Amino acid sequence: MSEVKTYEVAVVGGGPAGLTAALYTTRLGHETALIDRGGGRAAMMADTHNVIGVTEDVSGNEFLQTGLEQVKSYGGDHYRDFVTDAERTDDGQIRLEAGSVTILADSVVLATGFSDGRPDPPAPRTARGLHYCLHCDAYMFVDASVYVMGHGSAAAHVAMIMLNFTDEVDLLLNGDEPTWDDETDRQVRAHPIDIVEEEVTGVENGEDGWLEAMEFEDGTRREYRGGFAMYGSKYNTDLAEQLGCDINDDGTIAVDDHGATSVDGVWAVGDVVPGHNQVPVAMGQGARAGIDIHYGLRTYPMSLDELEEHGEIAPDEVPAISERQRERARAHESNVSAKQPEAADD
Repeated sequence: MSEVKTYEVAVVGGGPAGLTAALYTTRLGHETALIDRGGGRAAMMADTHNVIGVTEDVSGNEFLQTGLEQVKSYGGDHYRDFVTDAERTDDGQIRLEAGSVTILADSVVLATGFSDGRPDPPAPRTARGLHYCLHCDAYMFVDASVYVMGHGSAAAHVAMIMLNFTDEVDLLLNGDEPTWDDETDRQVRAHPIDIVEEEVTGVENGEDGWLEAMEFEDGTRREYRGGFAMYGSKYNTDLAEQLGCDINDDGTIAVDDHGATSVDGVWAVGDVVPGHNQVPVAMGQGARAGIDIHYGLRTYPMSLDELEEHGEIAPDEVPAISERQRERARAHESNVSAKQPEAADD
């Protein structure tokens, strides 16, 4: 039987959104657990783009590991595990079941992301010719030969968007029939894009691992430096559905401006909610959720109604931060109380 741990906040998912939410709740004085299984879309980044203060030579794994170490240094607990079940308990807490631990929390943040639909092999290596984020990676392909693989409206529109960066764009159907509508068909065929119907049968990579060319069923060979796969997304909403959260028609979790779901005590952030799937966007969502959770959990200021019931607050009732978090904060290198000079002898 797994060990039962109790927290004020539990964050499920260790991507940029989950890490930021955990960072905020931890630094705002709340006992916080972060549970993640590792991996995820951000971990696949060979280089980090569009994040101010983070240089492009930082990989996704390095970026995430630094964030995790920050959360832990401020007093957050980390569990490398996969949460399989979530339910509301009779006393109003939320129970999360993982393989090695059971967590009871007052507030839960779901940062469970999604999985990209992938083309059938053969395909280039992810981040070495196969990409999923237009806003992150289009800059890399200015004046380069680029493909977009897919058969739906999203693929057609991405191919047209790439004409803002290069004049060499092919739309690869990879043996599938187009599923875009008539308007999109007229639109894409009016742009200087080659629509290639044949299946991809081979991939050629250079010594550095980057894509150089693809081979097709009709025997042709086309040179590319990279491109984008557009096969939709599978949102990881199992836990949200178990807790009764509303799900949007596109498969994302419905949230308000602060990331709160339709279920009290449950927030959702990052790629699993509507919006641009970008690291800085996810971080902003995590920050908003963390602050919103803090407003609901913090002890002070007490309202007039609470003071009416409680009475005047005694000096020994503050600070409200838990003793464990208080000790960790005082031990952190940024804490100024440990740097105060000792009082001089009289």
